[in-house]
Formats: sequence, structure tokens, C-alpha cells
Amino acid sequence: MSPRLAAALPLPPPPAAGAAAARGLGVPRPRTLLSGASVAFSSPSNRRGALACLVRLMCSRHSAAAAAVAEAVEEARSGRKQLGMTPPLYEYLLANVREHPVLRELREETAAMRGSQMQVSPAQAQLLAMLVQIQGAQRCIEVGVFTGYSSLAVALALPESGRLVACERDERCLEVAKKYYQRAGVAHKIDVKHALAADSLRSLLDCGEASSYDFAFVDADKRMYEEYFELLLKLVRVGGLIVMDNVLWYGRVADPLVDDQKTISIRNFNKKVLEDKRVDISMVSFFLPLYYVWCLLGMG
Repeated sequence: MSPRLAAALPLPPPPAAGAAAARGLGVPRPRTLLSGASVAFSSPSNRRGALACLVRLMCSRHSAAAAAVAEAVEEARSGRKQLGMTPPLYEYLLANVREHPVLRELREETAAMRGSQMQVSPAQAQLLAMLVQIQGAQRCIEVGVFTGYSSLAVALALPESGRLVACERDERCLEVAKKYYQRAGVAHKIDVKHALAADSLRSLLDCGEASSYDFAFVDADKRMYEEYFELLLKLVRVGGLIVMDNVLWYGRVADPLVDDQKTISIRNFNKKVLEDKRVDISMVSFFLPLYYVWCLLGMG
């Protein structure tokens, strides 16, 4: 068993791709933009007709894909991004999440903001907080704060002596986060780093903080995942936990027709971690119909 444990909590695919999700390595099989399209050019007239059919097919498939992504974004805004949930099922899940009142206020304010789909769901935040508690973590790092929902959940789970380093480059988002840190009474636990995350992590290393952190959560620039991971391996102690979000990336990682830089970066990162013998790993599609229970009191 390797000494460190790295976990991945991905953003699962939107509903249209859910049925195609693979179960092997946690990589979903997304829709194919052009599946079984065959065009024969035997004459100019046939060529024009075939091209028109191909254009219509491409536009139709593209519109369907765009609509599915738009639906996933809307789900994320309402907190349902971990699964293509129906509203009643989401409401049931939310009713079974112990959401701090200040977290709920922050979630509701963030829902009206641009980019609100980046916020983790209440269920994800609850799991992160439980992982921190199970570890007995004292020192944590978050890379990518956004408006502070996940960092606030972690800070609430930390003991009074705990410390969370929160790295975020967007000052507007940080102002929202800091307002809610104060409102929840945990601002004294959170060391906000308003800078590029990689620079902030290097600064921690320069200050002699290597191997002194228990837990790290990353939900930031996907093109930087490999660099963040290497820096965090130096900062997180042996036996610590690193959680990387969004590693399935709406299913795009499994689609050979998708080759944007973010998707390529996530594919490369996933391959790197799979082959990395320094860590033990678990990649999961986040929402599983399981209850994660941490026993606080013995019944003997």
C-alpha cells in the first residue's frame, strides 16, 4: 500500500451521457458528435446533397450536445451537478444534507452569480468536511476557492486550532467568501492567498511548510492540475489526502473528438496519477447511492 492517498471527486456527466458512463476507471463514455456518418461523393449533385445532409447532421448533433451541456450547467447552478437528478430527487438529497445555515445563505447568493456552476454541491461539501474530520486534520489547503462554499464547509469542520490556506486569484469571488467566513465565525482559521495558486503553494514550500498539511482540495484551472498535484505532494504529509475535482469533465475526457486544452490536460493528469506509485488512488463518479457514516459515539 502506498503511503499517500489521493482521491478524485469528478464532476459527473450530464443526464444524456449518464447511461453511457463506464464503470472501469470511472471514465464516462460520452455521446459521439458524429456517429456512423458516411458520405459518398459520386457526382456534383450527389456531393451537394451529401454535404447538406452532413451539415444538417453535424448541426443537429452539435445542438443536442450543447443543449445537454446547458442542462448540466443549470443543474450545477441549483446544486445538482453531481448527478442528472430530477428536482424531486435533488430536494430529497438536500433534505438529507446537514447544511449549516451560513452555507445555505452562501449557496443561495452564489446561485445568482455568473459562473455559479463552479460551486460544489452541498453533498460534496459535506463529504469533504467528513474526510477532514475522519483524518483529524489540523492543516488544510484549498486550491480554487470561488465564493467559498467548500472552504467554509472545511473550516467549519476544523478544530479551533485548525488552519486552512485558501488560494484564489479572483478578488471579486474572494470578497464574497470572506464575508461568509466572518459571518460563520471561522475567518480566524482561514489564511486567504489572493494570487496565482501555484505561486502561493511555492511560497508555502519556501517558508518551510513541506509535509505539514493533512488535506488538500483542488477545484481550479484544469490546465494546471499536474503542477498543483506535484506541489501538493510536497506539502501534504505522508498519509495525507489530496482530493482533485472535475476529473471526468462532463464526459469529455473519454471523447476522442474533444481535444481542447483543458480536456487534454485532465486526460494527461488522470493517466499520470493512475501510473504514480507514490500514491494510492480512488477515482469515483461522485454521486453514489450510499450513506457515508462516521461514527462519533460508541454504543457499548
